[in-house]
Amino acid sequence: MFSNIFFSIRLSDIFVFPPSFEPVTLHPPSGSTPFHIPPEIYTNALDLRVPVTIATLYLVSIFLLNKYNTRHQNQPWSISKYKLFTIFVVLHNVLLTLYSGWTFLGMWGTIQRSVSSPQSNDGLVGTVDSLCKIHGPRGLGRSFIYNSTISQWTPQTPSLYLDESGILDLASPGRMWNEGLAFYGWLFYLSKFYEVIDTLIIIVKGKKSGFLQTFHHAGAMFCMWSGIRFMSPPIWMFVFINSAIHTLMYTYYSINAMKLPVSQCLKKLLTLLQITQLAVGILYAANHSFISYLFLTEIPIIETIIDDSVSTTAPPLSSTTSTPKYLAQVVKKLLIFSLGGSDVVKTETPQPKYIENIAYNTVKNYVTCLDTSGQNFAIWLNVLYLVPLIGLFLRFFSKSYRTKNTKSRSVGEIEVVKNLPVEKESNETNENKI
Repeated sequence: MFSNIFFSIRLSDIFVFPPSFEPVTLHPPSGSTPFHIPPEIYTNALDLRVPVTIATLYLVSIFLLNKYNTRHQNQPWSISKYKLFTIFVVLHNVLLTLYSGWTFLGMWGTIQRSVSSPQSNDGLVGTVDSLCKIHGPRGLGRSFIYNSTISQWTPQTPSLYLDESGILDLASPGRMWNEGLAFYGWLFYLSKFYEVIDTLIIIVKGKKSGFLQTFHHAGAMFCMWSGIRFMSPPIWMFVFINSAIHTLMYTYYSINAMKLPVSQCLKKLLTLLQITQLAVGILYAANHSFISYLFLTEIPIIETIIDDSVSTTAPPLSSTTSTPKYLAQVVKKLLIFSLGGSDVVKTETPQPKYIENIAYNTVKNYVTCLDTSGQNFAIWLNVLYLVPLIGLFLRFFSKSYRTKNTKSRSVGEIEVVKNLPVEKESNETNENKI
């Protein structure tokens, strides 16, 4: 199949603010998920006021609690000394470990069912199409897109759908949204609200929640909200990769909470993985705003013609019919009719025979990866969040590990000094006194 992939910059399409809030987020098809989510709950949770309210409460609370800990010399709260608190911390981390692993496996299955392989008949453009268009049946050119001009869902290639009603089944399986992203992505968005307990645990231990911790949690709420609310195609990657990283990260936290020995190299590796996923996420998501592709499709055109080989003309009256015989037939009909009968003989009228010919018309389809301003908005909101977040993580990495290495060398030097002979140390002390 002929196809091309293009990369072009259209700044007018990227910087659209405020974005359109059309269409309404499609809830998961009934019966396609591990458990049912009522549509009204699904939709209401994606109201903008939800993340705004929770994020505001979170930021104000952390600001006040940081001040409280500072006034009390960062002493651990009394509740943190109870065994019940330790059990809670372990269960919290184990729960997030199991949930993150479950989400990762669910998204893995979603990808397997919906993303077209570059080795398939549709080639690389089929893969791009399956990643850009996340609604509708599987197959190049068979997706459903939202037409903002007419405020209506339409098939990507309208002539492929010959249904006179023109009604699309938006619950059709095959592409990423209905295959699992609508379900796992929505739950992952909600999990960002629960993850603020990480910060509360830090506060209860008498520590201060730094800017990295606070910015990370508050920003994640809005990024996941925008990705799911506007059904932006690249949001699948954040759900998939981030759930994998969280599985490893909360496994580490669980082991650490149980006071089991953990190598410092593992913590360092987890930080590097977090930085890597953020960088890859930025590049992958931003590309969606610039990608378009071209492919050809053959549209069937059905032509119906009448078969000329079948005669539909009634046979002519015989010219050889004799007049006496004809008069006898007329008299017979009159007698029968007068007696209430009928001599009408039903004859079958020959029906024309139709033949259907199917011809194919080649159509060129030029498609942009994104369809709505909301999808673009979600991408660039994530980019604006992730760029400074990478800087904060790099700063944290440098301070945490390079500083520790420097301290280790300093400690080693101190140990050498401690092992010096007492006589020499006494002499130096006396000299200093003089």
